[in-house]
Amino acid sequence: MVAAAISLVSGWFCVRLSNIYFAMLTLAFAQIFWSIAYQWVDVTGGDNGIVGVWPSDWASGAKAFYWLALAATVLSVGCIRYLTFAPFGHALRALRDSPQRAAATGIPRRTVQHTAFVVSAFFAGLAGSLLAFQKGSIFPDVLGIPMSIDGLVMVLLGGFGTVSGGIVGAIVYKTASIWLMSNTDLSRMILGGLIILLVVAFPEGIVGTLGRIMRTRKQQPAIFSQPVAKMGDAP
Repeated sequence: MVAAAISLVSGWFCVRLSNIYFAMLTLAFAQIFWSIAYQWVDVTGGDNGIVGVWPSDWASGAKAFYWLALAATVLSVGCIRYLTFAPFGHALRALRDSPQRAAATGIPRRTVQHTAFVVSAFFAGLAGSLLAFQKGSIFPDVLGIPMSIDGLVMVLLGGFGTVSGGIVGAIVYKTASIWLMSNTDLSRMILGGLIILLVVAFPEGIVGTLGRIMRTRKQQPAIFSQPVAKMGDAP
């Protein structure tokens, strides 16, 4: 709720811009919040962070916390999927595909984008609270630009415009990152090269590319099953 409340204010400024300026302003806000978390020692602990952050006794066990995190994930994905196919989601896609045409049909661009900004911040805050409970501590570096870039990379790998794209991208990215960090000292360089190759090979993302391949395979039998006109038949 705190993340959603903060985004309610910062999002008011961000949705007044678009394209690269929107991205730059969101990164600027991220740096501001990182600086506040780093320097407000009395509240955030500064560079030392906040330690001793543990869930309640009923969720303190590894197995109980696993089910708690899984339930939160399933509920979050379900809510996001519902919003995606609700009128709100259709309005967002219309603004993405053609902002001028969407505005001409009466869709309030700033209101819809501001709502999406707050909703996404709420789920990001929920994920951050689970991360803090898992580690038992939280530090200002989670508000840094590298963490924001990691999220964008996950979406790029999985594919834009799909709920499952972010999930698949996160699984692939974190699995590759953890495996490389435990097996080589050049993990960041190798991971960066793999990301470049994947983005070039699958510009639509993993989920988008797999979906296109499946649609193509479904269309091929229909094409080949059509009767071929014999020579001499009327067109």
